Amino acid sequence: MPNSIITGTGSYIPSTKIPNRYFLGHEFYSSDGIKIKKANIDIISKLEEITCINERRYLTDDLNTSDIAFMAAGRALEKADRESLDYIIVAQNLGDVRAGNVRSDMVPTIAARVKHKLRIKNPYTVAYDIPFGCPGWVHGVILADYYIKSGDAKKILVIGAETLSRVTDPHDVDCMIFADGAGATLVEATDKDGGVLSHVTRSDTFDSAYKLTVGKSYNPDYAGDELFIKMDGHEIYKYAVRTVPLVVKQSLDKAGLTLSDVKKVLVHQANQKMDEAILERLFKLYQIKKIPDNIMPMTISWLGNSSVATLPTMFDLLQRGSLNKHKLHSGDILVFASVGAGMNINSMVYRMP
Repeated sequence: MPNSIITGTGSYIPSTKIPNRYFLGHEFYSSDGIKIKKANIDIISKLEEITCINERRYLTDDLNTSDIAFMAAGRALEKADRESLDYIIVAQNLGDVRAGNVRSDMVPTIAARVKHKLRIKNPYTVAYDIPFGCPGWVHGVILADYYIKSGDAKKILVIGAETLSRVTDPHDVDCMIFADGAGATLVEATDKDGGVLSHVTRSDTFDSAYKLTVGKSYNPDYAGDELFIKMDGHEIYKYAVRTVPLVVKQSLDKAGLTLSDVKKVLVHQANQKMDEAILERLFKLYQIKKIPDNIMPMTISWLGNSSVATLPTMFDLLQRGSLNKHKLHSGDILVFASVGAGMNINSMVYRMP
């Protein structure tokens, strides 16, 4: 049975930096439509304390999700034959949302648009999207692993791309969390050791399906009828800290490994304090008191939360040596873990080839 390894990575990080002071002029409301009386400087300071976000990246008006997905893909495919791709899988949740027009456009799929932009003629390069919340890119790699191990495919492009800045309510404090970006990975079949070792996924829809959804602006006087991202951040935090470590442990058990074998834990960049709490709880499951330095890379302080793009972007930066304190070496064991809308959680164990 072949192994699934990542042979190429790419990302698109928007050039427009949005510092926290950008939100000083916003008018914020609570979920019940009451204007928040606290000064914006204090609101921003509190959010920065909780999430550790100092700035985030937004797309310029001339670009959209399919554009940046294509650009990230091009970098991942620099040394590959595009016509030999068996699948293009794009993890995204909101489609193309044009600047100034909060409407999702998903026909044709983002994957179909990316394939068109890549000028691939092969009709058997199958292109489709997966809306799976923030864990979408990991889920895409898991699907790629299934295709490869079944013998159905040898080369699959998996992309995570999102333009969240265009679907955030400017009157909701949570708008400061979200960002734009894209990351891509080329997954190939190989007889060599390494690659995807195991994965575990769960969907808690019984009582957690609507912790993250879409809804109208919190400002009761907002003139439009657009639907914006809405989330119960406090409940998501508790759910993630309670559940993600369990899924990570399950994936390591499935691979026949333990936490002490792991070199890096790459967690979806939703909230730094939440990710730190997840890591701490994970180590408690193994009754390990000291957490090694530099085991968990973080990019949220300067890139914000770009949903499905956070993990492939981080992995690309690691592969290219662009995160100064973090290096990857052959044989390193990595864990990728994500949590998001659904609520969905997944964890994947990967050995660097």
